[in-house]
Amino acid sequence: MKIFDYTVIVWKEKEGYVSKCPELGVASCGNSISEATENLKEAVELYLENAETLGLLEDIEESLTTREKFTSHVEVMR
Repeated sequence: MKIFDYTVIVWKEKEGYVSKCPELGVASCGNSISEATENLKEAVELYLENAETLGLLEDIEESLTTREKFTSHVEVMR
């Protein structure tokens, strides 16, 4: 069994929290940060199950097994 390591980004919106895994483009939500994170974990698990069933897991494996990940915040003015 492999351990997959993915990034979780959570932000507050008017009606709750949104969580997203940028490596996979998978998102979820919840009424709290912990709920949004837990819901995202479930969504990622389902995504990976489907990817494995479809034979696509190898295509995304590198992005989920590398330990070198960097995130940043960038502002854009309009």
